[in-house]
Amino acid sequence: MSFSARRKRAAVAARAAGVDALLVTHLPDVRWLCGFTGSNAALVVRGGGAARLFTDGRYTAQAKAEAAGVRVVIAAKAAAVAACEWMAGEGKTRSGVRRCGFDASQTTVAGLEAMRGAVPAKVRRGMFVSVGALIAKLREVKDSDEIQKMRAAAALGCGLFEGIFDHILPGGTEAEVALALEYKARVAGAEAMSFETIVASGVRSSLPHGRATRAKLPRRGFVTLDFGVVLDGYCSDMTRTVHLGRASAEERRVYEAVLEAQEAGVAAVREGVVTSDVDEAARGVLRRAGLDKWFTHSTGHGVGLEIHEGPRLARKQPGARKAAAETLKAGMVVTIEPGVYMPGKFGVRIEDTVLVTKAGCEILTPSTKAWIEL
Repeated sequence: MSFSARRKRAAVAARAAGVDALLVTHLPDVRWLCGFTGSNAALVVRGGGAARLFTDGRYTAQAKAEAAGVRVVIAAKAAAVAACEWMAGEGKTRSGVRRCGFDASQTTVAGLEAMRGAVPAKVRRGMFVSVGALIAKLREVKDSDEIQKMRAAAALGCGLFEGIFDHILPGGTEAEVALALEYKARVAGAEAMSFETIVASGVRSSLPHGRATRAKLPRRGFVTLDFGVVLDGYCSDMTRTVHLGRASAEERRVYEAVLEAQEAGVAAVREGVVTSDVDEAARGVLRRAGLDKWFTHSTGHGVGLEIHEGPRLARKQPGARKAAAETLKAGMVVTIEPGVYMPGKFGVRIEDTVLVTKAGCEILTPSTKAWIEL
């Protein structure tokens, strides 16, 4: 899908929300709509998908090169303020915008005050309308170009996992494993890591977000690796847990239960399924194994230009309205990542990124999930 087509979709959504234009300031949304990758931007999208990109002088050449089909304005002040002044301009500079939609989840109180202060008092009332995460919702369903990029990012991540075993050695540190993984990622062409790499070993594997430290890898115990790469702007995400030395019967039992739960979650994914049902498919396996009390987070989340996007695959909240239930759509890319975390003992998490299809899903991270004892 072209950037122009995306902007037209955004304009239709804006009209449905009752606004004349959208002021987009969240950088991943800006990138999705016009291709601009700079660190300072505000994009105004109007009817039919016409758009103006406001940025600063650092990005004069870059904006004109990346934001094809968009009028670029180099502003001497904050991009959002300049955009608001243009929308509220008088005479020949009048844009015709009377109601401007914005995403309150990405706009600070100070930011909104600056936006309001940039327009005359006579048009300020009713000018800015919170329309929610409208662009983020559109981004949840990936087009064919995005899916191709995400497949490539996921494949790069899988290759990293399969080449890291030689670095997972008793007495080495978690930080050394993370460094080796991240170095290999850069050599392989990754632009960055999707998030701070998690390498959690031994007792620290019971920390769901146990980022790599100088802690030494044990002679016997689990090592959890949770990592992702950014390739052409899109993120990958996967988790595998391996074991150093001979495991106990309890460790094997927990691992097999988490693997069964993860595979049940994957099997539940298809278009039209309620997201909480996917969570329950995984959580139910752990409940039957008597381990669900140690599964302390949701089963998954969307992935794309950001490592955490919608939808969220979490348990159904008591009293939640059925009409509010979110369903999976073909083209969404989500993670399935149940885990068991026993404080003071150990933890296990297994995670795949999957593409939702009409009939089920495609696993984008097919690296082995079988028991690995190093």
